[in-house]
Amino acid sequence: MSDADDLFQFPCEFPIKVMGRDSDAFRSLTLAIVERHAGPLSAERISERRSSGRKFLSLTYTIEARDRAQLDAIYRDLTSSGVVLVAL
Repeated sequence: MSDADDLFQFPCEFPIKVMGRDSDAFRSLTLAIVERHAGPLSAERISERRSSGRKFLSLTYTIEARDRAQLDAIYRDLTSSGVVLVAL
């Protein structure tokens, strides 16, 4: 077990924040990626915030993370999607 694994006790509530251009495609693709790994999310588990110029969008998906491998897979798919500028 690494030091990073010591930070979390799984399962746990885990917010995944993604930022990209404000578009329906960005919303639907990132949601599909997260739900593929974490299961369906209710609207209460998704929050969004637009930039002041309304050009960019930040989405936060709060999931119940099972383990580190699940989180790694989500981040890998999000960052390779081509629409995500930043994933935190």
